[in-house]
Amino acid sequence: MSACLWYVSKYTGLPADRVGERSFMLLREMVRKGHHCVLFTANSHHLIARPDFDGSHRTEQVDGVEICRIRTRKYKGAKSLGRILSWFDFEWRLWRLPKQDFCKPDTVIVSSLSLLTIFNGLVLRHRYGCRLIFEVRDIWPLTLIEEGGFSPRNPLVAALGMVERLAYRRSDAIVGTMPNLKEHVAEQVGSSPPVHCVPMGIDRARIDGGETLPPDYVAAHIPDGKFLVCHAGTIGITNALDTLFACARVMRDDPRVHFLIVGDGDLKAHYQAMCADLPNVSFAPAVPKAMVQDVLKRCDLLYFSVHVSRVWKYGQSLNKVIDYMLAGRPILASYSGYPSMVDESGGGSYVPAGDVDALRMEIFRYAEMSVEERSAIGAAAHDWLLSNRTYDHLAQDYLKIALPAQAAA
Repeated sequence: MSACLWYVSKYTGLPADRVGERSFMLLREMVRKGHHCVLFTANSHHLIARPDFDGSHRTEQVDGVEICRIRTRKYKGAKSLGRILSWFDFEWRLWRLPKQDFCKPDTVIVSSLSLLTIFNGLVLRHRYGCRLIFEVRDIWPLTLIEEGGFSPRNPLVAALGMVERLAYRRSDAIVGTMPNLKEHVAEQVGSSPPVHCVPMGIDRARIDGGETLPPDYVAAHIPDGKFLVCHAGTIGITNALDTLFACARVMRDDPRVHFLIVGDGDLKAHYQAMCADLPNVSFAPAVPKAMVQDVLKRCDLLYFSVHVSRVWKYGQSLNKVIDYMLAGRPILASYSGYPSMVDESGGGSYVPAGDVDALRMEIFRYAEMSVEERSAIGAAAHDWLLSNRTYDHLAQDYLKIALPAQAAA
């Protein structure tokens, strides 16, 4: 039986944006399974350029998904007053949006961030008598406290905490991208609606797609004859790369191992200056998304890291890990938190976040393996990803949560 699902998220990307496309991918797969899906989102995003238009909103069809873009206050920067004001603006305009032109929803999914969308979700559930799902993609305000350095007594943090607890108590179900969200919800409100995990995934179209790096890029930036440890992605404070560079300094006299940093970011110039005397570290420019897999497949060990933070107690589902697993190379992470994906697949290992000596020893362990041993580990990650994390698979899991009556039929 066909159903109508509304998905409300201020921050959503499309496949062409290469940022935040998970929501759209899930809805597209639900449409392919015979359901009608409406995505309500904003035309303001600090990571994606959005065109202006006249009127309060604009509707379009993309791969069968009905997308309603709501004209919302523009802002610059993730950490700005303008961003917070845009949250309120989005909710106000969503509340005022004429909804009679859209199909009546059987289920409404409201996705953070912004947490404030739960208020519109509660209104919509009351109006339509539908099911309400609260989706958590980032645990706020905990992320503000742990990663942003805000005090728990900060008025904004306290207010968001009240909104978060309201959402946990009043929703029919909770969905998180992180596997251990249930523990966090229990810590906040005790008993709660069912908590489920629907993590980040992979689009099947990306599995065989991709482009080859230009020969001049390879010649200039990919060292030959070295055991390559690669970090690919943004070079910023949240990526906790100091541990990797400290390890590189300790290993500077080992001629086998080379550390390759691919990407751009606020701290790139800082790290380049800091590592200028290290012969075993090099920085390469960011490449188009379609070429990322070619970069990763030319390396021997793929690395990511996080800061020591309570956020990771509840697990992670990072886009970077999806890219790494797809490449079929072993993964090593400086990560102290709830285990997920890498260890489930047998595709790599973790060392404690911030532990330079443990990282050094684990890099040595991988470097001393045979190519066949490392290939087997990488293949395990790749195969597990395709068996468990494609969006058609995840969409089916989501529909069982969103439409439990149909799942039981």
